[in-house]
Amino acid sequence: MSLYTLFLILSNVLRVYSFGLIIYIFMSWFPGARESSFGEILSKLYEPYLEPFRKFIPPLGMIDISPIVAIIVLQLAGAGLWAIYDILVRLVIG
Repeated sequence: MSLYTLFLILSNVLRVYSFGLIIYIFMSWFPGARESSFGEILSKLYEPYLEPFRKFIPPLGMIDISPIVAIIVLQLAGAGLWAIYDILVRLVIG
């Protein structure tokens, strides 16, 4: 497996996790959606990730912005992943 393939797989995992997180966030708009079996599965996947953000970012009235920050962190992780890949390629080539 090449280094590029490894980083591509990791990048896609982050992207899929981000989309799943967005779905989980939108489920809060529908009554009872998070109590469904699908909602419970997503809760087990995403609540451990969201919990640290909710500890440090208080809700603004009835609006919880911690999931937005969590998504931004995932996007930055994806960008950082490719920055690491670029550095590794330059070290190997150069």
